[in-house]
Amino acid sequence: MKFQWKPPEAEKAWKLLEKYKYVLIVLVVGLVLLLWPVGTKEEPREGVPGGQAEDFDLEAMERKLSQVLSQVDGAGKVTVALTVKSGVEQVPVTDRSTSVTERGNSVEEKTVVIDTGSGKEAVVRLQRSPVFQGALVVCEGGDRADVQLLMTRAVSALTGLGADRITVCKGG
Repeated sequence: MKFQWKPPEAEKAWKLLEKYKYVLIVLVVGLVLLLWPVGTKEEPREGVPGGQAEDFDLEAMERKLSQVLSQVDGAGKVTVALTVKSGVEQVPVTDRSTSVTERGNSVEEKTVVIDTGSGKEAVVRLQRSPVFQGALVVCEGGDRADVQLLMTRAVSALTGLGADRITVCKGG
């Protein structure tokens, strides 16, 4: 005769496990999905609407926004002024070498440069779009709440600015 002794706590634990097995499966799958790597490389962002980041022209962006926003019903003639917090930023590829000496470790970092035939250029690893700081929209229908809301939403969608950084005024 085999004697198996099970502590009462183990029996309770098995009953709970049997009762909540589907909940536990969902939790485990959720944890696995949360911990799943989604990529470690920093992806370059696309340029600003209407062109590549390297071709960014603030005045052209303002003109294009003015032209597009003037087509909104009730807006009338529109003028847009944008302020930029930081311009286009290019992060070059660097070559890092570490050497161990008697005095300690030394790290040397050099920018990778290629010869293009017409000169030497740094290899760009990442190019960041400009970051807008604020926007002012002056339009004929700027005193109407519905036009203000439409203008704010449109400028926010095109520039990434929050509504607190966009001002819509009536102009003539």
